[in-house]
Amino acid sequence: MRGKFITLEGIDGAGKSTHLAWLATHFRTRNLPICQTREPGGTPLGEKLRALLLDKDQPMHLETETLLMFAARREHIQQVIEPALARGDWVLCDRFTDATFAYQGGGRGVACEKLEILEQWVQDGLQPDLTIIFDLPPAIGRARAGRIKIPDRFEAENEAFYERVRAGYLGRAKNDVKRIRLIDASRSIAEVQADLLVLVDRLCQ
Repeated sequence: MRGKFITLEGIDGAGKSTHLAWLATHFRTRNLPICQTREPGGTPLGEKLRALLLDKDQPMHLETETLLMFAARREHIQQVIEPALARGDWVLCDRFTDATFAYQGGGRGVACEKLEILEQWVQDGLQPDLTIIFDLPPAIGRARAGRIKIPDRFEAENEAFYERVRAGYLGRAKNDVKRIRLIDASRSIAEVQADLLVLVDRLCQ
C-alpha cells in the first residue's frame, strides 16, 4: 500500500519543526513507518543547495533562487519522497512547493505562471495528501525566530516581505481547500497540537 505524504508549511517562527518532530513521534506510537525530511534539502545535493540558498552573503537573481529550489526538489522527489511512498512510508516534510509559491512567488514576486510550469514539470502530478499551514502574524513569527538563532537570508528579510509570504500561503489555502488546512499558530503548543491531531488522525482512517 502506498504511503501518505504530509507537508508542514508556514512563515519562519511558526513552529513547523517542533510540530513535525511531535507528529513523527505520534505516528511511530501508532507503528506507522515514517520518513522525516525537509526542503530545501533532504538529499546530499539538496543540502548543498540549501546552504547556498540560505547564505545571506550569497546574492542571487530571484529566478536563480527559484530554479535552485526546484532543482533540489527534483532530487528530493526522485531519491527520497517517491521511494518512501512506494514502500508504504508516511512522508513528513518540512516545506514543499507551497513554500515556493509563498516565498518566491508572494515574497519575491516571481510570476505564478512560471512557478506552475516548474511545478508541473518537476513534480509530474505529485502533490501532498495533506498540507498544514501554521499561520500567524509575521511580527510574532519574527520575534520567535529571532530568539532561536542568527537569521539566514530569508529570515533577515523585513516584515513587509513576510506579509507578502503570508498572503501567498493564504492564497494557496483558499485555492485548494481539499488539500490544505490552516492552523492558528499564535496559540500555545498544546492548543496547536490538539488541532493537528484531529487533522492527521482523519488521514489515518
